[in-house]
Amino acid sequence: MTNPPNNAPGKKSAPKPVLIELEGTAPASPADAPPVPDDQPILTEGRAMQRLARLTARRSSFLGRWFWRIGGALLGFVISLMAWDFVTGLLARNSYLGGAALILTGLFALVLLALAIREWAAIARLGRIDGLRRAAQRALVAADLGQARSVTDRLAALYAGRDELGLAREKLEDGRADILDADALLEFAETQLLAPLDASARLEVEAAARQVATVTAIVPLALADVVAALSANLRMIRRIAEIYGGRAGLIGSWRLARTVMTHLVATGAVSVGDDLIGSVAGGGILSKLSRRFGEGLINGALTARVGVAAIEVCRPLAFRARPRPSVSSLVKRALTGLFPG
Repeated sequence: MTNPPNNAPGKKSAPKPVLIELEGTAPASPADAPPVPDDQPILTEGRAMQRLARLTARRSSFLGRWFWRIGGALLGFVISLMAWDFVTGLLARNSYLGGAALILTGLFALVLLALAIREWAAIARLGRIDGLRRAAQRALVAADLGQARSVTDRLAALYAGRDELGLAREKLEDGRADILDADALLEFAETQLLAPLDASARLEVEAAARQVATVTAIVPLALADVVAALSANLRMIRRIAEIYGGRAGLIGSWRLARTVMTHLVATGAVSVGDDLIGSVAGGGILSKLSRRFGEGLINGALTARVGVAAIEVCRPLAFRARPRPSVSSLVKRALTGLFPG
């Protein structure tokens, strides 16, 4: 049996489409699309630095802290017991091999002890600088010349081994006897001893801001900007601490970084605002760059903010005689000419 043809009687044909022509209307083309406004900046947030600040400043819970403490103690106990069994078993099998293992284990334990002592000394030195800053503040509040002279002596002793500050220490020693006011004495000590250190700290901040901005703008990997920001900021904070005499170790650097980031998060300094965009390049350059370049500029500017906070934390005297570093000036010197404008 064959199917009837499409035009067989009794079968309706499919309706044809109806075209309605509109008079006076031309077909749309890409040329008719409105241009992108030039006065709208590319939205950038500095997500890498904001994520880094939140991760660094986040405080672990009570159970989390005890988990890591007990876990670390248990791991150390297990490793020590395994090393003991290994050395004693090797001594029972072969006295020469066992003696060599015992010597190597003892040397390794001495290195660990030396590292622990160095970390303790680094933390103690940071505490010494913090105590010096508090003593200077008490001397200023009480207007006590005796306390101010004590702070000046401690400050000179802190930098006694710095050859580059030899001339500054001599000027401080020659001029301090003629100053009979606590405020003037501390300001004179700040001008003589801390001025060259402030210049070195600014260079470190500019270098870190430039590195973070470059990596963020060039490397397209997802977490590369966060890793680069973390390493650059930790290195910057550690170098600033060393410049002002802190010599922070691994644990001390991490604690110092947490202190700086916690302060920035609490004050809202890691948020992107109009002042930060203006500090990059007058507020208009972001509209001429790609989003990736804009993120690099913002991350570099936020790194400069972290550097300024680190200077304030690591500096043994608060800024009085000398101006506080400006984020806008640091960003301008660090990022001018880095990207096409």
